[in-house]
Amino acid sequence: MSIVVRTLSDQAYEVVRRRILTGAMAPGAPVRQDTIAIELGVSKIPLREALSRLEQDGLLSSYPNRGYVVRHLSAEEATEVFALRLKLEPDAAAAGALKAGPEHHAAAEAALQALESATAEPDGDIVTMNHAFHMALIRPGVGLVTYQLIDRLHVMAERYVRAHLQPYGRDARAMKEHRDLLSSWVAADAPRVTRLSAEHIQSTLDDLRQQLAA
Repeated sequence: MSIVVRTLSDQAYEVVRRRILTGAMAPGAPVRQDTIAIELGVSKIPLREALSRLEQDGLLSSYPNRGYVVRHLSAEEATEVFALRLKLEPDAAAAGALKAGPEHHAAAEAALQALESATAEPDGDIVTMNHAFHMALIRPGVGLVTYQLIDRLHVMAERYVRAHLQPYGRDARAMKEHRDLLSSWVAADAPRVTRLSAEHIQSTLDDLRQQLAA
């Protein structure tokens, strides 16, 4: 059995990432490195490594003489990220449906159950579980490069997914869409998987455009 060792940088990354995703660190807020380092009990070196990773993930921006600032959400960025998902993800999920075996079906079901459980909790990590579920549908059908590209897009989409789910009722709609998608995926109905995946991503993007333009 392999043992995953989490470095101080990994731990700092997870803590700051979760604060950004939950809104505890608001868009535009400066990252107080001294305060966070003392709070987490780490030196500035692993913290800077963590902040650099978060900048690569699109969650932070760095400025000379100002340090790191939490990035604002924008309709333009959401459009770019979700448009790229639309180009890659529906076909990748359909390919996964055709190649998935019983072990993949079980993994996808477990991922969706974890997402549904997180949705039912007040502080559940919905975006991480959502990410895991979508990647479970893709994993059996694509090569490493395609998988990594889509995974990267999901990382960049996480704040937008959370913002999208905030209005009342959208989580229930998303759960139904996910259940329908998984059912078609397990049935290896590739055309329906392609259609449902595209509709799911497009409806999220449509909501975000309206939401972020308000």
